[in-house]
This record gives sequence, C-alpha cells and structure tokens, in this order.
Amino acid sequence: MTNQSGRIQTVRGLIEPGELGPTLMHEHVVTDYTPPAQRDQPEVEITLENHFELSYHWVRHPGMRRLSDREVATREMQWMVQSGGCAVVDVSTRGMVLFPERLRDVSERSGAEIIMGCGRYYDDDGFLTEYDRERTVDDLAKEFITEIREAVDGTSVKAGIIGEIGCSCPWTDAEKRSMRAAVIAQQETGAALTIHPGRGDSDAAFEIVAFIKEAGADLSRTIIDHIERRLADTDAVLRLADAGVVLEFDMFGQETSHFAATGKPFDLSGDAARLTWMRALIEGGHADQIVISHDICQKPRLQSFGGHGYSHIYRNVIPMMHQRGYTEREIETILVDTPRRLLTLA
Repeated sequence: MTNQSGRIQTVRGLIEPGELGPTLMHEHVVTDYTPPAQRDQPEVEITLENHFELSYHWVRHPGMRRLSDREVATREMQWMVQSGGCAVVDVSTRGMVLFPERLRDVSERSGAEIIMGCGRYYDDDGFLTEYDRERTVDDLAKEFITEIREAVDGTSVKAGIIGEIGCSCPWTDAEKRSMRAAVIAQQETGAALTIHPGRGDSDAAFEIVAFIKEAGADLSRTIIDHIERRLADTDAVLRLADAGVVLEFDMFGQETSHFAATGKPFDLSGDAARLTWMRALIEGGHADQIVISHDICQKPRLQSFGGHGYSHIYRNVIPMMHQRGYTEREIETILVDTPRRLLTLA
C-alpha cells in the first residue's frame, strides 16, 4: 500500500474519489502530436476560409496536431468547466512531446482536474526511436511505475493512468513489449490501463485483450479506446464488452464518415450512432463498462479555432442522451461513476 492507494492522482496532486465529477477519459490538452519528421515545418494559420480543409485533412498539414499553447489550453479548460465538466484525462504518451508542468499550470489556472497518462505511443510515423525499439519490458515497466509513483521527467508532476499505449496493425514487437510493461505497471501501481488498438483490422482489439489477459492484466480496469473507429457493428461491440474490458467512445464531435488518419477504408460513426451503440451496451448489461470523450488532438477541433471543443459533450451530447431516453443514473454512471472507479488507484 502507498499513500496513492484509494485516491486519484492528478497533475496537482492526490484527490479523494468523491471530488471527481464528470470526466472526459481521453483527450490531449497540452502536447505536440506532430510526427517527428514534420515538427520543424511551418504551421498554417487557421481561417474561416481554410477551417474545413484543415479539419478534414489535418494529417496533411503540419502544426494541426500542435496543442502546446498554455493560454489556449487554459481557455479551453475554462469553457469545459463552465459547461459542467470537472476533469480531463490527457493520455499523451512518449513519442508525442509532453509538457507535464504546463499541464499542471493549465489545471491550476482553469480549475479543471487533469490526470496525466504515461507509456509509449505506437511504432509508426517515427514516434518511436531506434533506442525505444530496443528497450526491454523491465526497463519500460520501471519507467511507467516511476512516472506514477515519483514524477515525470524530473518534475513534480505524477501520472495517474497508464496509456494510451499505442499499437499499430499489425502490432510490432516493440509495441508488445510496451504492452507487457504496461500490464506490469498496472499490477504494481493499481492504475488503470488505456489502450489505442491498431487501425484497419476489427480483430486487433480482440487480439490485444487476449494478449493482456494472458499477461495478467485486470480487464475490469482496462479501457479499449476508439471503439467507433475500430469496430464496425453492434455484435462486435457487445462481444468485446463480454470480455470484461471498458469500451471508450472517444470521438464525440466528429460528424463525418471520413477519418483522415487511416489509409484504409472505414466509415466513421457520428454521435447518434455512438449513442445507439452505447444504448445496446446498456441493454446488454454493460452500463458500467462505458466511458466517453472527444479525443481532441487537432487544433481545428478546439473552440478557440472554430471547433466544438472539450465542452461539446456537456453542451450537446447530454441533451441528445436525454432525448434518446437515457436516464440521469445512466449518464452519471458513464461520466462520473466509471471514471471515478477507473482513476482511483487500487
């Protein structure tokens, strides 16, 4: 037992579970998600004339994944809090550029609770270096555990969740070592584990679940991310829930079938379809295995640049849930109870 057990680790320190209100479980608040080879390329200014182009084809435009401005991040978090939100989980991991102290500053200035992730992103687009690819499971596990128990990068900021652990499709040996390390860190720290499955194969999520189950993961404290861009039908969604993991619908606000970040055909669901799948999960007895978010990692999706922002779920999705017959108890379970359970360190 440590003094972290039974509490939630935010970037400002430990809080009691009861202090955590409505929570977005998968966002990027202060990070640079630009592929390393593009980080020195000039950034395009977002205007009314080019907003749609930059939003629709953000992978073509370096800088659209750069969310490093603390003033913008503070304003965005303030709007979220004003709309009824309490907390955000920033699941940026190594491979992206991390800003632990800026995250803490944004949390202090906005009043939003921010929980920081730890781990490694996927082995593609240059996010992992040659050194990263050679690291051992034990070395990685030690790093993840240190970032939860001690601090990140010599700061005083600690992580409170493991992930998002990135996987390609098919996933690489380096990614499998990251996943084994993440399971060890989950066992050692009691932190929840959140996983980015590879794109392009609906079986990828099931393969990962089988892998981590064999490695000894606590599936009830494991989140499979990006359900709406990984699984294609209700039967698959229910089958994954039957495995015992938590399912994350984290692209709320994306109202287009086009998903720019994959070269493989995939019809992305909109908000109405997400709510339909979530209703099927609730009717199937899986109400406590659902979390939601926006996965904002591009500038055009921020309110500051004409997008929906982190408050979209509070301003627009919750009213849609009411219209579709969701009860207050169901909404509370999805936005408060399940995040509180997951983020409380065991």
